Amino acid sequence: MAYRPALLSTLRAGYGRREWFADVFAGITVALVALPLAMAFGIASVPANVAQELAARGNGLTPPAIGLYTAIVAGLLISIFGGSRVQIGGPTGAFIVIVYGVAARHGYDGLATAGMLAGIMLVVMGVCRFGAIIKFIPYPVTTGFTAGIAVIIATSQIADLMGLALRDAAGHAIAQPPEFLHKIGVLAHSVSTLNWYALGLGLGTTALIITLRRYAPRVPGPIVAIVLASTVATLFALPVDTIGSRFGALPHTLPIPHLPTFDWATVRDLLPDAGTIAMLCAIESLLSAMVADGMTGDRHHSDSELIGQGIANVGAAMCWGLPATGAIARTVTNIKSGAASPVAGVIHALALVAFMLLAAPLAQSVPLAALAGLLLVVAWNMSEARHFMALLKAPRSDVAVLVMTFGLTVLVDLTVAVGFGVVMAALLFMKRMAEVSGVESFDREASQREPVADPDAPPPLLPDEIPPRVAVFELRGPFFFGVADHLLDVVQRIDKPPLIFVLRMRQVPAIDATGLRALERVLDACKRGGTRLLVSGVQPAVGTALQRSGLHDKIGADCFFLHVRAALAHARTALSAADAPRATARD
Repeated sequence: MAYRPALLSTLRAGYGRREWFADVFAGITVALVALPLAMAFGIASVPANVAQELAARGNGLTPPAIGLYTAIVAGLLISIFGGSRVQIGGPTGAFIVIVYGVAARHGYDGLATAGMLAGIMLVVMGVCRFGAIIKFIPYPVTTGFTAGIAVIIATSQIADLMGLALRDAAGHAIAQPPEFLHKIGVLAHSVSTLNWYALGLGLGTTALIITLRRYAPRVPGPIVAIVLASTVATLFALPVDTIGSRFGALPHTLPIPHLPTFDWATVRDLLPDAGTIAMLCAIESLLSAMVADGMTGDRHHSDSELIGQGIANVGAAMCWGLPATGAIARTVTNIKSGAASPVAGVIHALALVAFMLLAAPLAQSVPLAALAGLLLVVAWNMSEARHFMALLKAPRSDVAVLVMTFGLTVLVDLTVAVGFGVVMAALLFMKRMAEVSGVESFDREASQREPVADPDAPPPLLPDEIPPRVAVFELRGPFFFGVADHLLDVVQRIDKPPLIFVLRMRQVPAIDATGLRALERVLDACKRGGTRLLVSGVQPAVGTALQRSGLHDKIGADCFFLHVRAALAHARTALSAADAPRATARD
C-alpha cells in the first residue's frame, strides 16, 4: 500500500505564512476545548482502585493527568502520522466504557498493554487496507452501541453531578460499581446525601455550554463554563469535591516513556478487549475523517489514518495515557476555527503542554460536578437520540439489531454487544440476500412476466422458443451458501429428467464455494440421468471462479454460451442430431 501521511502531503504541496497563522489560531482554540475534556475523560475512565494504584507510583499520575497525557501524545502523533488534514485526536467518550472495564479487571498495566495491542492491530489493519472494510459495519450496530455508551457515561456522572456520597443498601460507603443495574441501585440508596451546591454547579455548567454552543458557537464553551464554575466554587468556598481535593496536584512535566509489561497469559486475556478498542478507534476515527471531508471538500486516506491511529495508541500506552481516536467535536471545532493543515493538530498538542505546565495549580480548583456537567453534554451528543428514534421505524430486523446492541452495551459488556451486533446483522444480511436470490423455472408464466429493463436489450424469451425435452432454469442473485440448496431442490423435484438442461446465470454476480459445489452436484445428477447441461450468460467474476475450481472444464467449454438463445439453438441442433437416427430407423 502507499502510506501517505497528510502532514507530509500538505508540506510538499506548499505551506506559507497564511496557513501558519490560521493553524496557530485553530490549534490554540481546539486546545482550550480539549483541556477540560481530556481531564474529564481521564477521570471517567479510571476506577477508584486504579486511581489509587497510579497515585502510589508517584510522579503526579492521576486520572486527570493521564487524560491530558493522552490528548498531548496521541493528538500530536495522529496529526503527524494520520491520513486526514484536519483530524484532531485524543481521548473520547466512546472509550470510557471499555477502558473503565479493562482497567477495573487488569489495572493500569493491563490497560496500557491492551492499548498497545490495539495500536499494533490498527497499524496492521492499515497496512492490509482495511480502511474501506470498516465502512461495512451496519449502521444499527454503531448507533446501538454509541447510544448505549452515552447512557453509561451519563449514569456514571450522576454521583459527581449531585455530589453524592455513595452507599450500599446497608448504608456502608462504597466505590461506584461498573455494572449498570448495581450502579442504579447504589445511586438510589445515596440520594439522601445530595449536595445542592454540586448539583447547581453541574447543571449550571451544562446549561452554559449548551447556551454558548447555540448563541456563540465560536466561543470555546467548555473552558468558559469550567473556568466560571471553578471561580464561583473558589470565591464562595463551596463545599464541593474538586480535582485537587480528590486526586491531588497535577504534574508539571511530561511523563517518562515506558514499555508495558508483556506476558503471554495477560496478552491472551486482553486480546478481545484490544480488538474492541481497535475496532472502536477505527470506526470513530474514520467517521470523524468523513465528517471533516464533508465540511472541507478534502479527501482523507483511510488506510494511512488507521496507521496514524495505531502509532498514536502505541505512543499513548508508552506515556501513561489512555486509548485514543479521532474526536468528531474537536475536529469540527478545528475546521470552524480555520485550520489549514495537520499543523493545527500539532499546535493543539503543544498548547496543551503549555497549559499543563503553566496552569496546573489552577486546574486543582475545578469542581468535579462541573466536569460531570460537561460529560453530560458529551453523552447527549454521543447518543444521537434523533437517529436512534428514527431507526426504530426501520425494518424489524434492523430494529432488533439496534435494540439488542444497545441493551447488551448497557447491561452486559461493550465487547459482547459489538460482536453480537455484527454477527446478528451479518446473519440478517445473508437472510435478505437469500430472499432476493433464488432459482426459477423458465416456463410460460415466468417468460410472460420477465421485464425488459433496457430497450436496446434482446426481447424476453418466449415459451415457444423453448424446445420440447429442454428445461430452462434461471438463477437470480448471488449464488452462495444461503441459496445453493435451492437449485438442488428444484432439480430433484423434476419428475421426468429432460434431455437438455439449460441453466441461465445472467443475473448471478458472484458465486462462493458452496455454490460451486451445488453446480457440481447438479452436473453429476445430469450425467447420471443422461441429461446434458448447458450454461448461459455467465458473468466474468463467476466465470473466473468456475475456471479456478475446474468446474468449467468438467462441464465442457462447448457447453457455455453468451446468452440463452444461443444455448437453445445449440439444444435444437443436438436434439435434431439425436432424432435423425431414430427417423432413419423408422423409415
